[in-house]
Amino acid sequence: MSNIPAELLYTNSHEWLAQNGDGTVTVGITHHAQELLGDIVFVEAADIGRQLDAGEEYTVIESVKAASDSYSPVAGEIIEFNEALEDTPETVNEEPYTQGWIMKLKLADNADLSELLSAEAYADVVASEG
Repeated sequence: MSNIPAELLYTNSHEWLAQNGDGTVTVGITHHAQELLGDIVFVEAADIGRQLDAGEEYTVIESVKAASDSYSPVAGEIIEFNEALEDTPETVNEEPYTQGWIMKLKLADNADLSELLSAEAYADVVASEG
């Protein structure tokens, strides 16, 4: 569980979400996801102002192994992209829950959060893949 912070929410497709307390959320991929991908070499910039539905693809993350789509955990408007990843995409491998975040969203509906997984439930998802 050390690589699954308890304060975050998760998806079955290995994204995490942090509530910022102001109607916005920060989104990234989990430690497990970055381990599966391997060394990340590119993160496609998310389009600021784009409206996303929950489950909609918003970026492509490329590693030395493969390219993988990443999906929005909730509906909302992209208000920020972590531009530091353009120069140092490996930050997603090194610090997936802190400096390695990918985008920030203005939530469309707080009810979407109830659809996400707790850290415990996400740990069960990871264990079931194992």
